[in-house]
Amino acid sequence: MDDGSLEILLRDAAHRGARQALHEIGLADGDAVGDVRELRGLLEAWRSAKRTAGQTAVRMLTYTFLTALAIGAWVKFGGNFK
Repeated sequence: MDDGSLEILLRDAAHRGARQALHEIGLADGDAVGDVRELRGLLEAWRSAKRTAGQTAVRMLTYTFLTALAIGAWVKFGGNFK
């Protein structure tokens, strides 16, 4: 068997294996491209939501700390609750 024949056989086997793998995970139909795009969009939205939630949590902790610091300074330097 020469190199060209072997390459053709390997390429054919790889294509069949890829088709079978896509079929097994449900991406063998015509809607597969749209499904993958939608999944990527959902994944990006999830990552963005996680990033925003993390930023919001850090911001809230910072505001809480600064508020406690301000109240402590106000009480220490003669603030009263009358």
